[in-house]
Amino acid sequence: MNTIVGRITKNAQINTLKDQRQVVNFSVAINDYYKTKAGERKEQTTFYNCSYWISPNVAKILTKGTLVELTGRISPSAWIGRDGEIKSGLNFHTSRIKLHGGGKQNDRNAEAPFEQIQHASAQTENINPFSDDTEDDLPF
Repeated sequence: MNTIVGRITKNAQINTLKDQRQVVNFSVAINDYYKTKAGERKEQTTFYNCSYWISPNVAKILTKGTLVELTGRISPSAWIGRDGEIKSGLNFHTSRIKLHGGGKQNDRNAEAPFEQIQHASAQTENINPFSDDTEDDLPF
């Protein structure tokens, strides 16, 4: 599994396949920085075409500008463009999405009805689901 962090470049779209399965498609841009031999700072942007198959409801909150952390697998793709030139790209088959915010305010506050999405703010809270459990039934 790989993890990438980047910003969504345009609002996600839901596509329905012939067998009625739905996939959420969106793209993410990742900025990387490096220094040349001369000490000049350069920026390099990598774009990933992403797909998410678990729930189409996630499309509502995957809006342009939102910072996301994605877990999944990367695969390359190549095709011939309309201009006849060979094109290539990177696909990211997403299995887990973690939002860090930054998209449209009204969409960003929408709660997702499934466990695959985690809001970064929930991680900063120190929530212990077992804090009310006072019985210790561990064998050691």
